[in-house]
Amino acid sequence: MPQLLIAGCGYVGQAAADLFDRSGWVVESWTRSAESAAKLSGKPYRIRQVDISQRAQVAECAPAAAGFDAAIHCASSSGGDAEMYRELYLGGVRNLLEIFPGSKLLFTSSTSVYAQRDGSWVTEESETNPMRETSRILLETESLVLANGGIVARLAGIYGPGRSAMLHKFLAGTAIIDAENDRFVNQVDRDDIASALFVLLNQERGGEIYNVVDDQPILQSECYRWLAERLSHPLPPFGRSTRQRKRGDSNKRVSNAKLRRLGWTPQYPTFADAMERSILPSFAEVIGTRSH
Repeated sequence: MPQLLIAGCGYVGQAAADLFDRSGWVVESWTRSAESAAKLSGKPYRIRQVDISQRAQVAECAPAAAGFDAAIHCASSSGGDAEMYRELYLGGVRNLLEIFPGSKLLFTSSTSVYAQRDGSWVTEESETNPMRETSRILLETESLVLANGGIVARLAGIYGPGRSAMLHKFLAGTAIIDAENDRFVNQVDRDDIASALFVLLNQERGGEIYNVVDDQPILQSECYRWLAERLSHPLPPFGRSTRQRKRGDSNKRVSNAKLRRLGWTPQYPTFADAMERSILPSFAEVIGTRSH
């Protein structure tokens, strides 16, 4: 059976580890904190507390883990600054490449590397010229992965059970519809990311970039209109948004055509699909409380 390392068993990594384990892969998952490792101790695969940005900790695992056929770097910076990005992404990838040179590496990057602002469609061939230092570090990390025959998965905004930035703002009353600066939102459900990573590691080619995003870029205002109608809530107020966006001030539509050509099919192809069948059920208690 093929052996897989999940470096970063968080929201996405855990879903991927579960899927690969169910599919017969021998999985080992690493998480940075002892608390996370303890929470995951009941999983059917091995869990270790390892900070991949620390070379010594990674090297300690090498003798017992020399047989990894593949490794997925999907650790999260949890909103860290550029220094954290450099340590966790660039440093973490370098550690994995040097200590497990025989393993195929898949790195989960971000569609934030596309800085287009004109609402245009972007593909893996489109220009990447991000304004933010964190996204430039992701590009530097991507180059290292590709130079070593690895695979880069550029993830759109992640949502899924228990997680949706837009729904959270809508329910908290902090959402604003900025009609003059409306923008396309590109998102993908957590479980669709896991299935994409599975497809990518089960194909032969390396040295490639793939966008991981659903079928429907949707205007931010349309997301809020859909939520207002579905939840019988008033629309958020109209105004100018002054909050700095975590993923950068861009406006583009990200294409998943290249990934789909490999046979990947998202379980939640649209915002409405993901909300109805994946996200809203997990927020039922919160929504019920806000309705009274």
